[in-house]
Amino acid sequence: MTSYGTPSAASSGSRTNGLAIASLCCGIVGLFFLNIVLGPLAIVFGVIARRQAGARNGAGMATAGLVLGVIDVVLFFVLLAVAANGGMSWYVGG
Repeated sequence: MTSYGTPSAASSGSRTNGLAIASLCCGIVGLFFLNIVLGPLAIVFGVIARRQAGARNGAGMATAGLVLGVIDVVLFFVLLAVAANGGMSWYVGG
């Protein structure tokens, strides 16, 4: 238990990089909504966060956000190709 005189984890400098958190959140949400917008954002935030973090806190989250951002962009182009080829026509009955 911490008392008022001892430093907590937040004040000791072991904070996670905010851009790593943003990259991970954009990557996860981009899997379901607006993947062409959130995917590149996750990639950019992930690259910047990895450069800032190095091996410190947040490098793993930045890498995960970066990978999810790439998956988001690939998913967009796969869905675009399926839609361009008349995908889901078996569902309509055509």
